[in-house]
Amino acid sequence: MHWALGRRWKLQNLLLLAASAVFYGWWDARFLSLIGASIVVDYFVAIRLSEAATKARQRAWLAVSLAFNLGMLVWFKYAGFLVDQWVSSWAAVGVTMDPMTWKIILPVGISFYTFQTLSYSVDVYRKQIPPCRDFVAFATYVSFFPQLVAGPIERATRLLPQMLQERKLNAISVRVGWRLICWGVFKKVVIADSAAMYANAAFGNDAVAGPVMVLGVVAFALQIYGDFSGYSDIAIGTARLFGIRLRSNFRFPYFSRDLGEFWRRWHVSLNTWFRDYLYIPLGGSRMGRGRSLLNVVVVFLVSGLWHGADWKFVTWGGIHAACFVPLFLLGRNRQPERDWHWSQLPSTLWTFTMVCLAWVFFRANNFDHACDVLSRMASGWTSSGDHPSWSSTMKFWEQAPKGMPFGWVLREQLVFHLALAGFLVAEWVQFRKGVRWMWRGVWRGTWLEALMLLLALVFGTRHAAQ
Repeated sequence: MHWALGRRWKLQNLLLLAASAVFYGWWDARFLSLIGASIVVDYFVAIRLSEAATKARQRAWLAVSLAFNLGMLVWFKYAGFLVDQWVSSWAAVGVTMDPMTWKIILPVGISFYTFQTLSYSVDVYRKQIPPCRDFVAFATYVSFFPQLVAGPIERATRLLPQMLQERKLNAISVRVGWRLICWGVFKKVVIADSAAMYANAAFGNDAVAGPVMVLGVVAFALQIYGDFSGYSDIAIGTARLFGIRLRSNFRFPYFSRDLGEFWRRWHVSLNTWFRDYLYIPLGGSRMGRGRSLLNVVVVFLVSGLWHGADWKFVTWGGIHAACFVPLFLLGRNRQPERDWHWSQLPSTLWTFTMVCLAWVFFRANNFDHACDVLSRMASGWTSSGDHPSWSSTMKFWEQAPKGMPFGWVLREQLVFHLALAGFLVAEWVQFRKGVRWMWRGVWRGTWLEALMLLLALVFGTRHAAQ
């Protein structure tokens, strides 16, 4: 239907906007009013900002956008958390309070589209882009359904111009888009959802320790990468079917040689957003080493809080800040990315280990649970059959596979093991040879697509039956 409209890109935008409204309203129609308000406010604020005669008035209009977007985000995402902290702080000094019950539903995608609209207003203020006077095009930019609920977080300088011009259908875009969708579905359904079952079983069983707990943490690392990057690939691929290009969001981060490189490869759109709209406005690296270090720490802590209203996410951000600061002090945080060499395997494994340890706080129920998981990871490594940690671990290993897709016992999960091995090889090949190398050739790409969709269908059916 989109391409049946031919070159009439304004009608195409209207169709995409309607599809986005249906997609978003399907979760909860009440949330349409929130994203609608965000669209209206930033549309008119940007126009008024650009027409303001003085810098003071421009700042005032920018403040309106900041207050509205951040206020909406804080209210819906952090109000309950802030009330809990307020009550806890008074309880620490012996004052008991009976707070209201805060049951505020978190609107889907609010963390993404508020950042996208807010950055638009900032870009207009910085004169990096003129205000958009086509309301439908702007509304489509904000609510574009493929990337609305999971990113990538697109900049107005990149995505909005594509909404204001004719988009052409070509075979290459369709082919690339379809392959990205297949690859994303495979990562989400086959890898992430399967790994999640084992991670959930490991984190949810207090008797698990030693090697199986370590495997549970690694499983969560695979789960979160498959989830985040899988959704991003699906979004990027779907957008290509409409002739729209979104930025790459995950660049094989688990092959990074240090945490600086990891953050240049992980959730690229979010991290560059924090760099451009938080780190640089705070002063970046222009205000002395001490202030620069403080800015780095603030960015990591806020990044953690962005992922969830809980101290465990702040701790996760703090761990990455603590590991990143030495690289910053040594001037190694901006090293150019050279070709990977086998001599760098130890640094790659070390980086992956540190990332996994930080993931423990991200996945755990709370801070105390995370500390307990770390403690159990370090215990139970003896092979003595009467060691309590080892015996409980072996008991878990025998019982956990029951009810999981294809099991976690080798005889029951050969298909998953082969799929996981194929996934790791594919990631490695794309990292070393480039994405195009793996997909080149019509027949190679077609067979890979068919295999991935078949596996996704089989695994998805098994997951749904659990």
